[in-house]
Amino acid sequence: MSTVTLTSVPGPAQIYPKAVGAMLPVIGKPARVAADAVVPDTVYRLENLTIDRAQLQAYCRTTGLPFGATVPVTYLFVLSFPLAMTVMVDPKFPLGAIGSVHIENTIERFRAIGVDEPLTVQTHAENLREHRKGMLVDMVSEFFVGSERVAAQTSTFLKQQRTSLSGGERGPAPKEIAPPPPDRVVSVDLGLIRQYAETSGDRNPIHMADLSAKAFGFSKAIAHGMWSAATALANIEGSLPGAVTYSVRFGKPILLPAKVNAYTKPVDGGYDVSLLNRRKGYPHVTGTVRPRG
Repeated sequence: MSTVTLTSVPGPAQIYPKAVGAMLPVIGKPARVAADAVVPDTVYRLENLTIDRAQLQAYCRTTGLPFGATVPVTYLFVLSFPLAMTVMVDPKFPLGAIGSVHIENTIERFRAIGVDEPLTVQTHAENLREHRKGMLVDMVSEFFVGSERVAAQTSTFLKQQRTSLSGGERGPAPKEIAPPPPDRVVSVDLGLIRQYAETSGDRNPIHMADLSAKAFGFSKAIAHGMWSAATALANIEGSLPGAVTYSVRFGKPILLPAKVNAYTKPVDGGYDVSLLNRRKGYPHVTGTVRPRG
């Protein structure tokens, strides 16, 4: 692998024009990803990244997470997001950044990370593969304090299309039954999600307005998956051990505005968390939080 060390954090003004350009006919990326396509082996790296306390505080305000001396586990996704987007807007990367669906995310934190600790973050893509709904790819990020590896993350994205696996057996459909009484009810609207987009840097059109979301097949704007993943931890983030693994799977999107049921269940020294549709009970996000041995 080759490594490209960036001198500053790529901003939306650098990233999104390239992401939009990749969608254009002729000059953009192909609409279909070939089964034998490969992803570039480039690693993008940012050294001595300093966390902006004001931005982190705004992030905590939009997600309900506590703001304190340590970095919330899901904020690691925010720190790596500009690098992941940089990978995806590379002309040689086969998937378009806009339109790819974030379906799973796992963050392994090996110890608590202080807000004042400068971080080195590096990200690359790997494991492009077929799925019955399209092509999957993993975006792998690592986080260092000096030479110490303090966290790792795998974010899995889906490019929807037909593949050789599309005719395979489907899993069970999400259950549509009245859910049990929630531990809490979470309200979210477009204004809150736009605030989250500002603090996270994720301004994908599907989150920003109903009209732009409809262009990608949604009836309304939808909440970010990682907003949901963060909000699901709001009641327990402050009690998590330093060494922890948080894995989430995203279900049906949250159409805005909405109220959803939040659940937190102690399991195996950790927790199972979920956000469910209030009326039909199907999952928007399900996750496991487990201490590392």
